[in-house]
Amino acid sequence: MEDKILGVLYGMAIGDAMGMPPELWTRKRLIKEYGEIKYFLDGHPKNEVSYQYKKGNFTDDTAQALTILDSLIETDFKPDSKNIAKHILNWAEKENAFENNILGPTSKITLSMIKEGKDPKEFSDKAVTNGSAMRIAPIGTLFTSNQKKELCDYVFNISKVTHSSDVTIASACMIAMAVSSVLDNKNKEEMIKDVLSIEYYAMSLGAETITGLLSTRIKYCIELAKKYKNDKTKFLESLYNMTGATVNAIDSIPCAIAIAYYAFNVKDCALMCANLGGDTDTIGAMATAICGGINGTKDIPKDYIDVILNANNTDFYKYSNALAKRRCAL
Repeated sequence: MEDKILGVLYGMAIGDAMGMPPELWTRKRLIKEYGEIKYFLDGHPKNEVSYQYKKGNFTDDTAQALTILDSLIETDFKPDSKNIAKHILNWAEKENAFENNILGPTSKITLSMIKEGKDPKEFSDKAVTNGSAMRIAPIGTLFTSNQKKELCDYVFNISKVTHSSDVTIASACMIAMAVSSVLDNKNKEEMIKDVLSIEYYAMSLGAETITGLLSTRIKYCIELAKKYKNDKTKFLESLYNMTGATVNAIDSIPCAIAIAYYAFNVKDCALMCANLGGDTDTIGAMATAICGGINGTKDIPKDYIDVILNANNTDFYKYSNALAKRRCAL
């Protein structure tokens, strides 16, 4: 099981780093600038976010996921909002994340409020972006696919630090649930069934927002995956045209789950996410983390792992070991 957990962590970093160069560009601009992304690249000098990254660097998606794990390890895996906030703020200040335009829109405001000693709940209750889901995939490794309520409650207690609305909590729960499902079953249809089954409960944990149902969007995206199962380009084009692949959870989470379903392996998933357009690094981090849990590191090209390890000063084994031990203890 530890190797599968390591696969989730590597998958997250790989999808994040592969999708980093065209982050938040339209699909039209991505195709104009790159044609097709086929491997890891430096950030684009004209991209207002990725210009500061080098080939293989992961972004705030993976960095915040690992930062949350640092907090959980410190608190014996009992989520502590103040401790999580402290760790994320320390990371943000170390990386000059506020000044360098690294943070997502919701995280930037809520963390700024926490930094000023204010309660961000009034704002976080209205959040609709994907900041909670982008960093949650490793949490899915702590639970079996039958522990649905326990998983959702745990995800809520982590996410509410910066994101406490219904759609942001449900989106994070769905990504974590997808990871949990593939770790147990390695079955894409079962993964979708598990993901859809938790929406009602997960939505009830957060504050009400004016939003559609994630499940409706996911079902439609899966239909696109089936319709264009032999044409990746047409699938990505249709997916983008339907959702815009934006930073909003209602758009990006269905994209991530649908691409994970379509590819169901790390390499294809990372490349498809990178070539989608929109929030490519975040969609890549979520989707490829899911695929990393299917077969673990044996499903990941060695050169992909080498690029990630060479570009980032991170001991992934420390995290996979801690997660595996905690999973056994739960």
